[in-house]
Amino acid sequence: MFLRVSLLKHLINYIASFMDTNLQYDQAIHSCKEIFLKKARDYGTAWRVLRTISVVDQIFIKAQRIRTIQEKGRQKIGDDIPAEFKGIINYAVIGLIQLDQPADAPEEMPVNEVSTLYDKYIAVAKQLMNDKNHDYGEAWRSMSQESFVDLILMKLQRIRQILSNDGKTLISEGIDANYLDIINYAVFALILM
Repeated sequence: MFLRVSLLKHLINYIASFMDTNLQYDQAIHSCKEIFLKKARDYGTAWRVLRTISVVDQIFIKAQRIRTIQEKGRQKIGDDIPAEFKGIINYAVIGLIQLDQPADAPEEMPVNEVSTLYDKYIAVAKQLMNDKNHDYGEAWRSMSQESFVDLILMKLQRIRQILSNDGKTLISEGIDANYLDIINYAVFALILM
């Protein structure tokens, strides 16, 4: 009897944690998508001219800025760390969109199409997060913000290496998988803030 009650409590806690994480994930993404779509209305899809290395560099600039602020303990420019993590998420989504677009695709995309693509790639990232949370038991909740930044920087180095290998890997995941992990690390950082 005690074993059944204990197992039931564990199951209830797991389900509550799962629902809480999904809600927090959705809230973090909602604010990112809101920024993304407002910029799409202001600037159109000017980011369509970016090649993969340029997207990687934009994410790198944001992650490096967060790391510098963490190390110095102060900043001189107004954008705060959460805004930089949101930018990382949005550039990773841009990277995923760019990977799937044919070479002759038009540079300008309607906002509703961009919104649909955003949702598509975030759904893939969220499913990956749920799958990994199942296996790792939400270990990320015990990680530091510094670790998320370091992991993002590592994923960027991996993408750079894949690009220098003409986009080919022997055994490793591709560029898209690294972008998905970057999205999730940044979402985790936002949730823990």
